[in-house]
Amino acid sequence: MGPWRDIERSIGAASGTPFPIESRAVIGGGCINECYAVRGAGRAYFAKLNAPARAEMFAAEAAGLAEIARSRTVRVPRPICHGANAEASWLVLEYLELLPGDDRSMGQLGRNLARMHRVTGQQHGWHRDNTIGATPQINTGSDDWIDFWRERRLRFQLRLAQSRGHGSRLIAAGERLLEGLPSFFRGYSPLPSLLHGDLWSGNAGRAAEGEPVIYDPAVYYGDREADFAMTELFGGFPRSFHDAYRSEFPLDAGYEVRKHLYNLYHVLNHLNLFGGGYGAQAERMIEKLLALA
Repeated sequence: MGPWRDIERSIGAASGTPFPIESRAVIGGGCINECYAVRGAGRAYFAKLNAPARAEMFAAEAAGLAEIARSRTVRVPRPICHGANAEASWLVLEYLELLPGDDRSMGQLGRNLARMHRVTGQQHGWHRDNTIGATPQINTGSDDWIDFWRERRLRFQLRLAQSRGHGSRLIAAGERLLEGLPSFFRGYSPLPSLLHGDLWSGNAGRAAEGEPVIYDPAVYYGDREADFAMTELFGGFPRSFHDAYRSEFPLDAGYEVRKHLYNLYHVLNHLNLFGGGYGAQAERMIEKLLALA
């Protein structure tokens, strides 16, 4: 049975009704976790499994989904329970039949995301650390957004890249960029908006009835441009999304430069996770930003 008997108990305790798993089916689409649709007693849930040491990653994801849900702006899968035993850790969510977004739902997502970004916190960061993919994401709070982005985001990734033997030229150029970071924020002081944190096109879709849904968050509070910038990375979101967001919550003119600064974080993270050509892409981005500073 592996961890499944304990997962049954976990779901039953959280829902208040015993849940015997009658079937489970593997669901693809992720490269970090094992994912399943589990069904029984006329109910269905979505379950993610990983090694026991990943229990805190799932606890943080559940907390992030709950944080977004409390904003009452964008639909997310409702977290049911999470836990671990000697064999695995798990996160169980509401099961949604997700479909690719269409123009209508992506336009609604743009409006909903803009409303979510109007939800603000006291500081940049969050009350707990989480992960971006499988990489630790440090969310220690700060009143200074520039310092937060420099230390908790870019420098963290650069030091991780250095520890993994990635090119010294990349690290040196990255350090020069960090020294000049304030030049990208002249006349611009972002509020700490509620962010999804990992909002690429693979983490959004629509429910069967058409409502847009986002999932797999790396939640924290920060500059909303960081979320919006990622929607232009790794395939991007359709024009209907971008037009609706900008209509609801227009962006500062400096976004067109800063978006590269924000997407650099994700490219560096992909370098640290997967290697390959992401190092050369990160170097090109840094050189472009240095030329614009």
